[in-house]
Amino acid sequence: MISFSATIPNSLKSALDDELARTGRTSSSILTAALSQYLGIAVHTLFQVSTSGALVEGVFDAEVSVESVLEHGDFGLGTFANLDGEMVVLDRRAYQVQGNGRVSESGKEAGVPFAVVTRFTPQIDEESVPVSSFKELEACCDRYRKSGNIFYAIRLDGHFESVRTRVVNPPEPGTRLVDAAKSQTEFDFEWIDGTLVGLWSPGFSSAFSVAGYHFHFLSEDRQHGGHLLDVCAGPLRLRVEALTSFHLALPESEAFLKSDLSKNTAEELAYAEQAH
Repeated sequence: MISFSATIPNSLKSALDDELARTGRTSSSILTAALSQYLGIAVHTLFQVSTSGALVEGVFDAEVSVESVLEHGDFGLGTFANLDGEMVVLDRRAYQVQGNGRVSESGKEAGVPFAVVTRFTPQIDEESVPVSSFKELEACCDRYRKSGNIFYAIRLDGHFESVRTRVVNPPEPGTRLVDAAKSQTEFDFEWIDGTLVGLWSPGFSSAFSVAGYHFHFLSEDRQHGGHLLDVCAGPLRLRVEALTSFHLALPESEAFLKSDLSKNTAEELAYAEQAH
């Protein structure tokens, strides 16, 4: 976060004081919201393409391009058309981690069926406690969540003793995600520097998103990565942003419009997120 000073008319200062007293908000939050609206730049907003339910049902076609995704965020995760690898969006770049282990920066024209991104503006920047499992990572991050009803973006950087990831391989057209996950490739990395790109979504979002924690890993040299399955690491640099606005862009493709998305797919999605 950046601090700056500005000269404003007395009338605006009086109106700001009245709003502070009425709402109990901070002057920083009000000024940030005002600048965001004036400049047309969304802050503390999560932008999602399609739904997790559509992904579970096998709607893997390209709905938007990587270029379009990056217009809405510089930090996040997702997948590519036909489930061809895991997407890691980090520092304004999108990376593709494929089932053969290859990692490359994605071309802007690459197709995306599902992605979740934000313009990362962390409000917390601290050193984490050591973690020796995915469960301990969750508990570590829980300390920085003040609510179970909003979204959070979480970034952890540093040295990892071990990281276990997976990458889904492209399935046959029409394959459900739960079946595609059975042929995923899993990787184990040791003594590696890198970054965890994570999102936490509230339980009520399970109808359209991945509820709970969802992390993707990318090594510092951009040669290794994938969807996080397990982790062991000493203290890491941990940055957290609370996201209080959510934008969902629904596809207009025939596959999406004709798919039956009325079912509860949370259980299948949870299975697909695990190691196999």
